Amino acid sequence: MTYLVALAFIAILASLGAALFFMLRDGAEGKRKTSNMARALAFRVGFSVVLFICILIAWKMGYIQPTGIPAGR
Repeated sequence: MTYLVALAFIAILASLGAALFFMLRDGAEGKRKTSNMARALAFRVGFSVVLFICILIAWKMGYIQPTGIPAGR
């Protein structure tokens, strides 16, 4: 589970970096703008949703345990 979470975070950061790259590159020097930045940000949102669902499933199956402040206080 640790490797899955780490891989998802790396994918999220890589997608965010790709969006930054496309934002700076597209439309510069008279080039036509493309939708690459929007696609990279959509992938980032998708990776985030998948990560959240994987964490929720791991919690329900007992692979991870919640810690911290007790509920109701």
